[in-house]
Amino acid sequence: MANFQRILNSLRAFAMTIVIVCAFSAAQVEAQVQAADWQVELINLRLANQPVSAQQLDTRNRPQLYNTRTLYLPNINDPFSIEFGAPYAPNARLLYYRYQMQGFDKDWVYTDSEYRRATYTNLSFGHYTFKVEASYDGKTWGGTRTIELQVAAPTWLSPWAIALYTVLVLVILTAVFFMIRARHLAIKQLRNSEERLKLSLWGSGDQLWDWDIPNGTIHRHNSWRHLNEFPIDHIRSGKRGTPTNIHPLDLRKLQQALRRHLDGANNYFEMTYRVKTENGWMSILDRGKVVERDEHHQPTRMTGTLKDITPLVEAEERLKMLATSITNISDGVCIYDAEFNVIETNASVAKITGFSREDMIGRPLQLQLYSPEYVEQIKRLLQQHGSWHGEVEDLRKDGSLYQMELTLDAIRDDSERISHYVATFADITERKTAERELRRLSNTDTLTGLPNRSYFQVSHANLVRKRIQHALLLFDLDDFKKINDSLGHDIGDQLLLHVAERIAEVGRPQDTFFRLGGDEFVLMLEDTSDLSAITDVATKILTTVGEAFHVDNQDIVIGSSIGIVVYPNDGTSSQELLQNADTAMYHAKNRGGHNYQFFNDSMNKNAVRRLQVENQLRLALRNKHIQVMYQPKVSLRNYEFVGLEALVRLNIPGTGVINPSEFIPLAEETGLIIEMGEQVLRQTCRDMRQWVEQGTVQGRVAVNLSAKQFVQPDLTKRIMAILNEEKLAPEYLELEITEGVVMEDPERAIEIMTELNQCGIHLALDDFGTGYSSLAYLKRFPIQTLKIDKAFVDDINGADRDRNMVASIVAMAHNMGLDVVAEGVVNTAQASTLSRLSCEFAQGYLFAEPLSSEAFVQHISVPASIH
Repeated sequence: MANFQRILNSLRAFAMTIVIVCAFSAAQVEAQVQAADWQVELINLRLANQPVSAQQLDTRNRPQLYNTRTLYLPNINDPFSIEFGAPYAPNARLLYYRYQMQGFDKDWVYTDSEYRRATYTNLSFGHYTFKVEASYDGKTWGGTRTIELQVAAPTWLSPWAIALYTVLVLVILTAVFFMIRARHLAIKQLRNSEERLKLSLWGSGDQLWDWDIPNGTIHRHNSWRHLNEFPIDHIRSGKRGTPTNIHPLDLRKLQQALRRHLDGANNYFEMTYRVKTENGWMSILDRGKVVERDEHHQPTRMTGTLKDITPLVEAEERLKMLATSITNISDGVCIYDAEFNVIETNASVAKITGFSREDMIGRPLQLQLYSPEYVEQIKRLLQQHGSWHGEVEDLRKDGSLYQMELTLDAIRDDSERISHYVATFADITERKTAERELRRLSNTDTLTGLPNRSYFQVSHANLVRKRIQHALLLFDLDDFKKINDSLGHDIGDQLLLHVAERIAEVGRPQDTFFRLGGDEFVLMLEDTSDLSAITDVATKILTTVGEAFHVDNQDIVIGSSIGIVVYPNDGTSSQELLQNADTAMYHAKNRGGHNYQFFNDSMNKNAVRRLQVENQLRLALRNKHIQVMYQPKVSLRNYEFVGLEALVRLNIPGTGVINPSEFIPLAEETGLIIEMGEQVLRQTCRDMRQWVEQGTVQGRVAVNLSAKQFVQPDLTKRIMAILNEEKLAPEYLELEITEGVVMEDPERAIEIMTELNQCGIHLALDDFGTGYSSLAYLKRFPIQTLKIDKAFVDDINGADRDRNMVASIVAMAHNMGLDVVAEGVVNTAQASTLSRLSCEFAQGYLFAEPLSSEAFVQHISVPASIH
């Protein structure tokens, strides 16, 4: 390598010598005299201390160095020298010289007369001006010689190279420009893509999630308002043991599918499950894929989307439900194309007709028992109106006849053209048979064979519409319920059959006998208003029914109560006449039964009043208008207050106070007494608790139990529940039970009273002496108080018998360890007599009338006195 370098330097020196020699040979010395006729001349040019000609340097045959104005130098690395002198100057040896390479030297370089050479090294390429001057004294300089030097640029800085560099730079700049532009375009496209993705996600409603598995974080985009939390599956979100919002039936399947994908068993993760939201369960489609794994093939990143598919799931479930319903309904379903050819059937078609699905596919709409014209008419009506319904007959596959209820509907597509027809039909053969049988039986009573109520309504309405005079004798059997309860319903049904047989022979041939239901019958006498004839028929009915019936080896005697109405005197419509006949029959029952009563206006008024009171009672119970009044109970020894009794009153706004003797029996009869009794007991307990807490009232409050309340199987439970709810201790409550109630079933009464007494409730036997009490039972009753009925107190001073009866009751009660309370005390004479007979307590108008809760508290706060 060193040898090669030396050879290269030698060749370069030789080349420079040739160029310099050529330049000097071409140059001519031009004498310029400065302040004289001489100038400094450029004599020689050396390269690497070797003389060269100018022609060796200038390949373009420039003039010699002596007379050239411009010297072209190649790009050289070796030092070069310019020798100069003034050969034509006198005494040239005495001259001093200075030179300067303008563009390289900053100042003049001075030499003596011996050293006349300017040497330069590392002269860079470019344009220079070499100037040299001479002087005898070093002050005055002249003989100036200048030459322009053009140092050639190196090859890599030649015009071609620069042009090449320019081209390369332009290419690079262009490439950079296009790269930057492409990058900006790519960024813009990426942003547009991201924007489109965001808009697509927003438009589709999908939620994008990105799971950083090592850090356990999930980034979500396009989150849903109704699903604030990411589904907590205990793998991607939430720790095991924390509550999850995923449906319990879906959680395990989701975890298994997710683990299989993370383990690489599946290329994609996809799962449908339910998530709890504020509005209920939401169905979502969860899709994802692991997009990054580490060097151990463990997943590090997973992305996916959540899609709300609740409407799709609901629609799919609805379609499944509809398809399942159509497939499994009992009605047959046939779907026809637009040309009325069968394209699908359900299973019921085969069950009803016997034709399988394969038999029906492609079969045209037809009815085997009807003409083709009738079928074509159905098609035209179906196309015109969109539906057709009717009952038709057809043949099964085995040839048997059946009736069906057929409905045909046209199904239209989005362009409102008929695309399909749907036929639904049900086998109504059995129903039609049953309807015929029902029509036969609908007008006949199944037990007696008599015309029934519906037939009566039609027949009677026709008579009224035709304005034919007639009479109705409505009657039922007295105390028939007791026969059913004691002897059984079979005996009762046999008795009704015997009654129907006897009464059927009473009327005239043109008269009709009906059974309206239960033990209620009606005899319709047509074309008559003769009271004598009507009375005669009524008497025959009473006589016939009054005779003993021999049923099941025993004789039964029963009475009948008859209500009679005559058209048009007692009503102008069928409903009014039947209602008035019922009123007359009720009046006959109130008169003791087994008699007949004609309807009159007073009966109607009583019936209307009874209905009004019943409605008012129901309204009062519903609106809590039941009013509880309180009457104090006093001691006859010192006339001090010792207790009180709760009494119910009915005060209807806008109507006024209704007498208890009017609404209490009605409440007993209708069963409303139970609800009324509970309301009274609840209000009484509420008031008593307040008085006890305030220390206002001492003793116990007495509340009456009705007969219907007493026979309730859960009576004790109901009473204790009210006491607990109103927070009143049982010892403050006393229940009054009438003598007649407990004697209906003494053993049961003792059991109920014992339960109540064991709960701490005091018991009193009310209205004692008016019933039929047995002393054997009386001593077993777990009671603490006897109440003497007002009937004995009224004449206690006027009738010795009543006074002796009261004395006996008081003595017997004391012997049994019972307290005695006298009711209805209205004057001091009665109070004094009762006190002499050792009766401890009394209540009545003498002490106070029934008072409201506020008035009662004010009354007992005033010292006791007898008015």
